Amino acid sequence: MPSFDVVSNVDMQEVDNAVNSVVREITQRYDFKGSNCSIERDDVEITVLADDNYKLEQIHAMLKVHFTKRKIDAKSLDFGTVEQASGNSLRQKITVKQGIESEIAKKIVKEIKIKKMKIQASIRGEEVRVEGKKRDDLQEVMAFLKTLSLELPLQYINFRD
Repeated sequence: MPSFDVVSNVDMQEVDNAVNSVVREITQRYDFKGSNCSIERDDVEITVLADDNYKLEQIHAMLKVHFTKRKIDAKSLDFGTVEQASGNSLRQKITVKQGIESEIAKKIVKEIKIKKMKIQASIRGEEVRVEGKKRDDLQEVMAFLKTLSLELPLQYINFRD
């Protein structure tokens, strides 16, 4: 029986490369000269330190651009709340989303069942397994999932015929 898995994974090496590119750009940009702005990554969390709100927004834009250049969807970034840090600066934690949360997985399964196709969708940990009798039905489900407005990027792996 043909099947495939729906996952949401991000290549952490590419995230590291994108963060390093942003650090390099911060050191070279004229509007960041003499400022105390920094960005560092710990596992799946990126910490941004900026002097003011304008510089924080500029770092957000740079992150999104460099993620897109590295073929990482910017939807995988979860921007936390902005906190006051020492010396009148701002700190923000940004989390890189890995895996499909259970609420989103339930929404995916529900949307597939509403479509009333001859497809079975089941949640398996942080991924959703989709099975059907015809390959064309599975491809139709892939196209349908791309049209859903979810807040994380989806990849389709383990397509078996």
